[in-house]
Amino acid sequence: MNPVEIEVAVSELAAQPFDKEEFPFAFLRAFGNKETTIRRLRSGESNKSDVGGVLQTNNIHIAVAQFGEVAKALDALRESRATAKAKARFILATDGIHFEAEDLESDDPPIVCEFKNFPDYFGFFLPLAGITTVKQVRDSSFDIRATSRLNRLYVELLKDNPDWGTTELRHEMNHFMARLIFCFFAEDTGIFSRARLFTDTVEQMSVHDASNTHEVISEIFRAMNTKDSNRIEAKLPRWADAFPYVNGGLFSGNVAVPKFS
Repeated sequence: MNPVEIEVAVSELAAQPFDKEEFPFAFLRAFGNKETTIRRLRSGESNKSDVGGVLQTNNIHIAVAQFGEVAKALDALRESRATAKAKARFILATDGIHFEAEDLESDDPPIVCEFKNFPDYFGFFLPLAGITTVKQVRDSSFDIRATSRLNRLYVELLKDNPDWGTTELRHEMNHFMARLIFCFFAEDTGIFSRARLFTDTVEQMSVHDASNTHEVISEIFRAMNTKDSNRIEAKLPRWADAFPYVNGGLFSGNVAVPKFS
């Protein structure tokens, strides 16, 4: 599995209801462990944990803690003789609400976060998948997560707009994705007049089945290609007029947008 595939698997795991019995195996599965490996751990054949957790030799020792006792469980994993004997690199404890982990072979600070946010640190655990050149990947975990989401959006859009994947329209699709990236960036950096201007407008102006979402986004793009002096003549909808003119050519030319499901 590559980092993008791992990020998808980890994000899906975090979004599911927490299953204290299944989590350690699901976590290992997200990093590419095969079902034969999972079965051996589940049966106890290769699981030598001495704290009631799941211990994978040379990799990780995982414990599901009682609520509010995650730090205590991590201490137990750190002091475990089995952890040392199996040369486990990572220790991980969670109660489904809180999440803590540590790389015993690194000076990096431990991870302490809410369970729902642990995918933000998936790069920390990439050695579990045999990916050892992870310094740059670890530092770019958020970039990889963003890339993964854009890739999934791209794939979903092509399902409903197969013509946008053809040679003739590939440039238009790439241009559309670049415009989206700018809009999300502008929301986060104060370029727009208020936070979530793009996101909220698309949500509020789209009908329930999203059948007009492409029209909403197209009008937003048209607004960002219209100078202030030309706004009255352009007859922009009031909700689109809130978007500023953006020079540099990103929004010039065709403002066609693929249809959304």
